Amino acid sequence: MEDKATIFDAAYYILNEIGWTTFMSLQRLCYYAQAWSLAWDNVALFEEDFEAWSSGPVCPELYNIFSLPKDLNVDANKLKPYISGYCFSEDEKETMDVIIKDYGDKETHWLSELVRKEKPWLVTRGDLALKESSNTLISKEMMSEYYSGLI
Repeated sequence: MEDKATIFDAAYYILNEIGWTTFMSLQRLCYYAQAWSLAWDNVALFEEDFEAWSSGPVCPELYNIFSLPKDLNVDANKLKPYISGYCFSEDEKETMDVIIKDYGDKETHWLSELVRKEKPWLVTRGDLALKESSNTLISKEMMSEYYSGLI
């Protein structure tokens, strides 16, 4: 058993709870799980980072395991080879359960629009045009500060 979760573990947990979603919605749900874990528990849910892509925050490690086109529906089976065996604490499960409850039924476009209005993505992108690519990391410190301020 691993002592730290990966984004694959979080994505697997989320998909097991909701059944399936689009690839981009899964990125957003993982992003919000990380963001709110930082805000509520003051600890990262997983180590991987998100980059400020034009579509919103994207974790390249999660992005790279899916085939094109990336907007197809995904389920937990695709993630099985990547999970670490980490057992989430009750606090970690609670955080992900709240994300699933609050965001899990939202449309992909709605989630992308929401996250692109929030400070961590906006500040990280700076003056880039919406369609310009970027692989600049959204810092966990900025995520923690912003989402903690919403509590």
